[in-house]
Amino acid sequence: MTATLTFTVNGSECRVDVAPQRRLSRVLREDLGLTGTKVGCDAGDCGACTVLLDGAQVCACLVPAGQAEGGEVVTVEGLADRDGTHSALQRAFARHGAAQCGICTPGMLMAAHDLLRRNPQPGRAAVEDALGGVLCRCTGYLKIVEAVLDVASNAPDTEAPAPGTAVGARVARLDGVGKLDGRDLYGDDTTPADALWLRVLRSPHALADFAFGDVDAWAAAVPGVVAVLTARDVPGHNSFGIYPTLKDQPVFAEGFVRYRGEAVAAVIVETRAAFEALDLSGFPVDWSPREAVVGVEAALKEGALRLHEASPGNVLIRGRVASGDVDAAMAGADAVVEAAMQTGFVEHSYIEPEAGWARRAGDRVELRVTTQTPYMDRDEVAHVLGIAQEAVRVTPSVVGGGFGGKLDQSIQLPLAVATWKLGRPVATLYHRPESFAATTKRHPARMTASLGVTRDGAITGFRFHGDFDTGAYASWGPTVAGRVPVHAPGPYRVGAVLASSAAVYTDGPPAGAFRGFGVPQAAIIGERLMDEAAGRIGMDPLEFRLLNALRAGDPTATGQVIEASVGLAACIEALKPAWARYGEQVAAHNAKAGRTRLGAGIGCMWYGCGNTSMSNPSIMRLALKPDGRLTLFNGAVDIGQGSYTIMAQIAADALGAPLSLVDQVWGDTDLTPDAGKTSASRQTFVSGRASELAGRDLRARILRLANAGEDAELTFDGGRIVVRDAAGLRDLDLSVLPVDGDGHLLVGEGTFDPPTAPLDADGQGTPYATYAFAAQIALVEVDPELGTTKVLHMTAAHDVGWAVNPTLVEGQIHGGIAQGLGLALMEEYVPGRTENLHDYLIPTVGDMPQIDCILIEDPEPLGPFGAKGIGEPALVPTAPAILAGIRQAVGVCPDKVPVLPHRLRAAIRAAQTREAAE
Repeated sequence: MTATLTFTVNGSECRVDVAPQRRLSRVLREDLGLTGTKVGCDAGDCGACTVLLDGAQVCACLVPAGQAEGGEVVTVEGLADRDGTHSALQRAFARHGAAQCGICTPGMLMAAHDLLRRNPQPGRAAVEDALGGVLCRCTGYLKIVEAVLDVASNAPDTEAPAPGTAVGARVARLDGVGKLDGRDLYGDDTTPADALWLRVLRSPHALADFAFGDVDAWAAAVPGVVAVLTARDVPGHNSFGIYPTLKDQPVFAEGFVRYRGEAVAAVIVETRAAFEALDLSGFPVDWSPREAVVGVEAALKEGALRLHEASPGNVLIRGRVASGDVDAAMAGADAVVEAAMQTGFVEHSYIEPEAGWARRAGDRVELRVTTQTPYMDRDEVAHVLGIAQEAVRVTPSVVGGGFGGKLDQSIQLPLAVATWKLGRPVATLYHRPESFAATTKRHPARMTASLGVTRDGAITGFRFHGDFDTGAYASWGPTVAGRVPVHAPGPYRVGAVLASSAAVYTDGPPAGAFRGFGVPQAAIIGERLMDEAAGRIGMDPLEFRLLNALRAGDPTATGQVIEASVGLAACIEALKPAWARYGEQVAAHNAKAGRTRLGAGIGCMWYGCGNTSMSNPSIMRLALKPDGRLTLFNGAVDIGQGSYTIMAQIAADALGAPLSLVDQVWGDTDLTPDAGKTSASRQTFVSGRASELAGRDLRARILRLANAGEDAELTFDGGRIVVRDAAGLRDLDLSVLPVDGDGHLLVGEGTFDPPTAPLDADGQGTPYATYAFAAQIALVEVDPELGTTKVLHMTAAHDVGWAVNPTLVEGQIHGGIAQGLGLALMEEYVPGRTENLHDYLIPTVGDMPQIDCILIEDPEPLGPFGAKGIGEPALVPTAPAILAGIRQAVGVCPDKVPVLPHRLRAAIRAAQTREAAE
């Protein structure tokens, strides 16, 4: 039953005829078109939907619309000053880089606005308390807190850099405006009014046979149902997967499911209201569960059910790196240390669930979806529909976080099949538990390793094996199995290496890409051995790492000699003052008879930027228009890391033009060339270099047009370009020059594919053209009685080659540390148990330590202006540093992460029992 509700929204009176119990968030978004209010969970857990109701912040997803009757609602669209300019709060967010993907930003702004109305000059504790109800997965919160604290200063906006100085400048995000006022349109913000809605029927069992009953009768009896789609409705191939030769996952399962949450059918309904009300509990399907195959141990057991016929023993693929005689190296060591470690499934927890829509346009299909990889989406849709790739167009929406989880297919394929079959636009949106259950995770790992060392600190040998749970389907399992052995020895000189891995099928959710492709897991055990080896020979852990750090000219375990941009030693050196300071704090605190103990730990890492031993190209185009403006055709999808900003900075400087002239077309497979996927810390290095080459190519074309030398200076003046060189001035009137079919005068193009070489059977070769390096130290406080750990302070030194935009680099480091902290201390996905944001814990603003960032710039000759990646490197050393701090504080650390309180308490008790027995 509906009622007419009257209330004020952003100063204007509104009347809506809705059911009073309808969520206020949906009334604002769907009935009033105020999509700036975001919805991440519909459970009050994430806070993205925070608005002010009668002056107090509320989660709009929990407030019935009837409660707003006669009241006053303020949303993010109402924060601007009366003249329409951004408020001081919004400007502070822009200045500090406080919005990354932007999906949580409206909620953060509203919570901060509420605080500042009550307390115009709050302290840090008050800010953290006010923001505590809003979750962010990108920023690590620190830039947000800094922005709120800085509002009172009302500092001026960041000045535009002079031509040729954009690279290295703290440029505010070029795509940031819409994140701050609600204008950015995410996957669920642009659905066509006439769209049908799709909901996927998913398996409640991990392993089961199934058969459908009378589906047609069920569909006829349920109001609003238009169609039910199953595997028989897939027109092309009912299979997909990352690798062209390994498409082992069905769009809809056929008689057998391999994980809880697998898709078996799609129900299409007429309206969004029907979608929201749809109850699939009575869908006619009979399940016959089989005995579960939980974890790699069960999957590798003799006689275990073979989950895929092509994979005997449930091993999908193996990886290997062998260099030197490891047995002899261990025998010749003065000390050998060994360890075993386990990690669990980790959920991406991006605040924006999967959402989007598709439509058929004649013999073409168009999709607008949240994605990290539009070209891969295009190719998979074409494969499933059995049509040409050129018949598919993918246009990414603004992406509310990804971290690798939006590389795999989710909504794209069911939407494409539905719109192809029905001929109408079709939309969908995952609710939060569905997003958790259905999508990929970080690979659980079961690892063993040993390290040999001499008395003087030289590493003689390293042995490693890791079994990585790839879940029910391959996804990125081959990538993880190949990348881990390369990285497992760490960024050190090691005499001999034998590192092996296996990606193993289980009945878990498919494990895919998650910020590191297995390297974070391997670093946990590798860095633990570095600490233990240092302890055995009586060396300081930092000095031990510095002694063995790779340097330019050193060979790696794959036989590659890295000739330049090897900044690990500089990173470690930069940490020495903080290491000494933390050590003094630890000693002073632990000398007292208090309840808690302090500890300090260090973690180092290296990370190959781009695909492993594979072609990894990117193409960028920069066009000049008659009015003197530039268009960068940028296919490098920005998921919060800032690629839409840094690509423009790079292209502008390469051309010699003001950054303010650069417009962009983003990620449209019909309009932008393929810049590759946003993953593997490749976009700055690979697409950035392509952007640089595109800028230089356009510059060369302008100089040829003006018959000017390479050293000429360009001045852009509206529809004219003044070219100055030793021979004098040339004034190019752009308005009289011919244009191409797209209205462009000149187009520069850049293509870059990093030089790599395949690995042989022993993993010898050149897997990556460049590596990022980093070292982080953590100061932690442990309560031995409760088993709890609090990270107090971190100092992070990262070799980024060259910081294209230091503000964005710092934001990536903060966000990576937040996710590394979650990996270390709290995040563990358990199918069927932790499928929401109140049972699955991610760090809040109150969990974050103070972070000091030190940017080491050791230029990479192949990189754009010397730059290389930072996205994944920011996370890798965090968990090792925290775990090392725990070990120093209490003498033990569990062999399984996350280090939940009960695990740490059990490890402490076990150590106490051993000591008592001795």
